[in-house]
Amino acid sequence: MMANQVEDGRDSKVLMFGRTAEAVSRTRRSAGGVEPRRDQVLTTKMGLHIPTGLAFEEWERAGHQLSGLLNSSSWWLGDWLVYGKDHYADRYERGICAAGLQYQTLRNYAWVSRRFELDRRRPALSFQHHAELASLRVDEQEAWLDRAERMKWSTKQLRNTIRAQREGAPKQTDVVATTSRLAVPDNRLQWWHKAAAQAGTELEEWVMATLDAAADQLLKETDRQSPLV
Repeated sequence: MMANQVEDGRDSKVLMFGRTAEAVSRTRRSAGGVEPRRDQVLTTKMGLHIPTGLAFEEWERAGHQLSGLLNSSSWWLGDWLVYGKDHYADRYERGICAAGLQYQTLRNYAWVSRRFELDRRRPALSFQHHAELASLRVDEQEAWLDRAERMKWSTKQLRNTIRAQREGAPKQTDVVATTSRLAVPDNRLQWWHKAAAQAGTELEEWVMATLDAAADQLLKETDRQSPLV
């Protein structure tokens, strides 16, 4: 098992990403307090300390943990502000200033946190997935969360699919004419129907959302590669 251990140093707190609890224990007993090992990445207030010769697996694992912490921190800050507004209405802004945080950012976090109670948050989805759905009704939120979790959509894929649905699905005749011109084999149509069913959408909606996402990605890549005039 990996061990995450917070150590108190003289100037800052350090989060250690190590492979075993035994390694952490040995580090804690070292003369200088926190001493990085070859299998540990240390986070400080000023950045990461990555030891020379770190194995790829440990580097990858540290990134996964950092990503999880970043996602969790959005929920933490949102819940923190919600509690402050509910319990210290006359003083919570002073607490925000003392913590050195930006109110606008916290307000956005708090809005999403209020829209999703703890038992409705999906661990498999990021804070940004939830933010995309925060303005919807609860039943709509649940339906989209189910789809995004089942299809393992990125935030961008979720956003594009919602946008495609809002703009309206094409007429059935339009889809038939398009697939006819493309001469799509029956086995591929069956494959697409299966994918649409797993996504919880109709074929037309799934086709439009998939094509929109692919076109959006390609056009953005093309724009980045185009020379400036």
